[in-house]
Amino acid sequence: MTTSSNNPIKVSVETFYVEGQSEPEKDKYVFAYTITIKNHSLCATKLLRRYWLITDANGKESEVEGEGVVGETPSIGPGESYTYTSGAVIDTPIGTMQGHYTMRNEFGSEFEAPIDVFRLTSSVVLH
Repeated sequence: MTTSSNNPIKVSVETFYVEGQSEPEKDKYVFAYTITIKNHSLCATKLLRRYWLITDANGKESEVEGEGVVGETPSIGPGESYTYTSGAVIDTPIGTMQGHYTMRNEFGSEFEAPIDVFRLTSSVVLH
């Protein structure tokens, strides 16, 4: 598997603090994130696996890995995108996530599509 700065898969992220499910008094902060995966290559690509490193403000790390995303292993055609929403729970009102997707193109080559570090921030910190 290789990772390249010329990676044909681009990942964008939008995060949301889920106040209604969070319990700050119990150090439980719930975040949702919407991911859009865009295939800029000339061939179809299938998302096989995901890997996440989630870090809270205390430096506590947790790793999440597994098959696909939200129960799916989508194929993304050339020029197409795939969007999904998932979530994470951490012990602090601020944290970060980063990781990668393991992808396979239609020729059978596997590669990693990096997911740059993004911030989880609750409204508790913003006010």
